[in-house]
Amino acid sequence: MLRTVLALAPLLIRSFDGLGVGFTGPQGTAALRNPSDNSLAVGPQHVVQIVNTRMAIFTKSGTPLYGPVPTNNVFRGFGGACEERNNGDAVVRYDQLADRWLIVMPIFSREAARPDQPPMWTDDGRAHVSPPGRPNQPGAAMPLDRPASASASAPAGASARQAADGPYSMCYAVSTSADPLGSYYRYEFLRPLFPDYPRPAIWRDGYYVPTSTSDDPISDAITTQKHACVVDRDAMLRGKPATEQCVVLNNVGFLNNADIDGKSLPPSGAPNVMMATAGTQLKKILDAHAIDVWQFHVDWKDPSKTAITGPQHIEVEPYHYLCGGQLTNCVPQPGILQRLDAQGDKLMARLAYRRIRNQESIVAVHAIDANRGGGIRWYEFRVSNARTVALYQQGTFAPDAHFRWLPSAAMDRRGNIGIGYSYGGDDAFAGQRFTGRRASDPPGRLTLEESVLVEGEAAQNAIRWEDYTQTAVDPSDDCTIWYVGDYLKAHATAYSTKIGAFRLPGCRPQP
Repeated sequence: MLRTVLALAPLLIRSFDGLGVGFTGPQGTAALRNPSDNSLAVGPQHVVQIVNTRMAIFTKSGTPLYGPVPTNNVFRGFGGACEERNNGDAVVRYDQLADRWLIVMPIFSREAARPDQPPMWTDDGRAHVSPPGRPNQPGAAMPLDRPASASASAPAGASARQAADGPYSMCYAVSTSADPLGSYYRYEFLRPLFPDYPRPAIWRDGYYVPTSTSDDPISDAITTQKHACVVDRDAMLRGKPATEQCVVLNNVGFLNNADIDGKSLPPSGAPNVMMATAGTQLKKILDAHAIDVWQFHVDWKDPSKTAITGPQHIEVEPYHYLCGGQLTNCVPQPGILQRLDAQGDKLMARLAYRRIRNQESIVAVHAIDANRGGGIRWYEFRVSNARTVALYQQGTFAPDAHFRWLPSAAMDRRGNIGIGYSYGGDDAFAGQRFTGRRASDPPGRLTLEESVLVEGEAAQNAIRWEDYTQTAVDPSDDCTIWYVGDYLKAHATAYSTKIGAFRLPGCRPQP
């Protein structure tokens, strides 16, 4: 008698459409710009999504409770640039250590010049303190406003504030409870440098937010410049005056800070771990065999003692940036000449940290050239008691010649690793898939069969695709891994998003 052996796969336990084509919420619909800049966070009862310049709140069964509304709606009544300007690249996180929501929104246009704006920051090794953007912040904790429709606009006069010599800003909103529909403390910090591509990470002593300042191909030096910033988490959770410190790093890749999954903390005083790929796209260095690692220690009492040490170059298997890096036409689509960008030059968010008893792990992912298409390169690093970081295992997932790119990873409470990513190729419209491994599996292998979150149904006639996807671990069971990515519905000309919840074999919800 023949027996069929069923391969283990991540179990898809829930999926529903998020913001995008076909979505209608309490505030109607919204036209969304490309790329989506997908961000997702999950709390005990809710799912919060931000897509480019709009946000929505769902039940875990997918019922929309709020949205789509402009993301800056959370800053209404706060004043200044955070209220006046609705910006893309906003990111949401759920701080399950404190049961609070964090929304981070950059301001990409300069305000009018003001006497308290910071001077130009340089790569001098010092921590620069960002001036507060509003007096007496956070001020009153205000509940989310319920605009009549998603077309609510910024207050009059916002455009008049734009200038060429004023500061940029980074805006933070921290909920006062586990209810995302409740009130928020709001903060604005002034910056002299462009705050692009923020990637917030939760650590016990701060919210770490790396950003990209410039990639300048014109100058002889071809400078790439990044911020490594951190805000005072403890003060913000209590609604107290808070500070932000930033260190400027030249000629490094896109930075990611370790972001805690679960409620087991790193040791008190442990510096945050920060990573980036090696190589430099602008210098046409597209091949590398290392991951760069820094240790970021913040001192809230004395910023002169804040320090970033590194980089440590950790040797890994050689890799080549998928598509030669960012903003390149590479990933094919059926029936159309337009190819999609793969953001192949950078580690993708999140840099997932998990402590299981005394084992501290960090999972990192990016997309590389592999098997005539694109593959997912993944790593598990381990942190010693002395705070040194070492490679524990690595692998490349490229089972065929299709493209797999823009991954996002997480680790559940059993040490299983789950990775979501975009999937497509010549004969497959871009969609979303999910795979992973159990903690007990042989090292270096993603052993689970691919699960399909959503199949693409049409091609996108634009180069930019997502810019990033997102995982989030459900704090209710510390097993379920939520994931969001883009796809196009049949005959659609713009993207929809699909939100899914996966559970890996061997991790069962606690009673």
